[in-house]
Amino acid sequence: MPVLDRGLPIDDRWTDLADDQPLPADGAVIVSLERWRTDREALTSRGAAVGVRLKSSQLATEIAGDLGSLSLVALELPKFRDGRAFSAARELRERFGYKGEIRAFGHIIPDQYLFLTRVGVDTVVVPEDKAGPAWAQALKEMSIAYQPALEPDAPVSLLRRHLKGRVPA
Repeated sequence: MPVLDRGLPIDDRWTDLADDQPLPADGAVIVSLERWRTDREALTSRGAAVGVRLKSSQLATEIAGDLGSLSLVALELPKFRDGRAFSAARELRERFGYKGEIRAFGHIIPDQYLFLTRVGVDTVVVPEDKAGPAWAQALKEMSIAYQPALEPDAPVSLLRRHLKGRVPA
């Protein structure tokens, strides 16, 4: 499945491992939280990048102490209306100061893409048949935000919006 960064497909260096798959000798791997807990030493001793995949029911606090060892955290969106991954991404960035890649996967629609980036998600995994220009366009659809986010642009205040055109910006 294609991985998008800023709306464009990128080469994915990560191998998503199932719990019963053998651990490769090298290369970046993404494992479940359960496998991370049981194989942590083997995973970190390889010297390659490691990522952990969290189900929507698993909290970011469960890996908070391990974030220094993880290059990627993958967050599941099992249904487009399940917002727990949004909260987990924001918590990883704001509360825990995580600087690695945050990836969203699962049932994601282009309408959610801009909001995912605003809470700290770097990349999204989309089905092959759903990849296309709608994803890049989704990042441009709104130019003004009222809520604070993790992106460098500050939200517009209601007063500034109300006075637009009456006072210099």
